Amino acid sequence: MLNINRLELSEARLLICGAREQAVKLGISVCIAVVDESGSLIAFERMDGSKVISSIIAQDKAFTAATSRKATHEYNKTCVPGSLVFGIHTELGGRFSIVGGGVPVLVNGDVVGGIGVSAGTPEQDMACAQAGIDHLMKSTL
Repeated sequence: MLNINRLELSEARLLICGAREQAVKLGISVCIAVVDESGSLIAFERMDGSKVISSIIAQDKAFTAATSRKATHEYNKTCVPGSLVFGIHTELGGRFSIVGGGVPVLVNGDVVGGIGVSAGTPEQDMACAQAGIDHLMKSTL
C-alpha cells in the first residue's frame, strides 16, 4: 500500500493567498492554479483584469510542476533544439509547460502538489508562485 500526501483545500487557499499578495505588490493581475500531486485541480483564482488565456496556462504550469516534480523554468533552460529533452513541451497534448511560473509544492521532501501562475512575465509568475509556497510554509509551521 502507498501512503500519499496531498494538499488540502485549506492549504491550496493559502498558496493562492500568498501568490495573490505578491501579484498585488508587483501591480499585476494573474491567474493562480493549485493542483494535487497527480495534477488534478484543487483551487483556482483569476484576478480581475488578468488575461483570459492565462487561466489554462496557469493550470498547465501547476500540472507540469506537480507531475514532473520539477519547476517549469528548469525545463525551459534545457528544452532547446539539439537537447535530448527538446520537444517535451509538445507532449501530453501540449499540456506540458516549460514557461516559468510552475513550481512543485514539497513537504518533507514529498511532492504534495503544484502551483502555477500566469499573466505576468515568467519572472513575475515565478515570484508569485514562490510567494505562495512561502506563505503556505509560514502558515503551517
